[in-house]
Amino acid sequence: MADLTGFEIARRGQKYVIHFNMDEDSTVEIVASYEQMDLIAEEIDRQLDRDSGEELEIAGGHAQRGGP
Repeated sequence: MADLTGFEIARRGQKYVIHFNMDEDSTVEIVASYEQMDLIAEEIDRQLDRDSGEELEIAGGHAQRGGP
């Protein structure tokens, strides 16, 4: 599996082009509608919200163990 090294999003008419730069100089280009971009953004937000909750729990657990 390749690692993401960068990305660009550009609007082309009624569509959006998402250009992912991967390690080893490979690229992936995807065309998506506004509705698809909106769904992608919502799912990214949901995932990050779940992950940030876990990160806070982990950080809180470490703080409690390290406290007096």
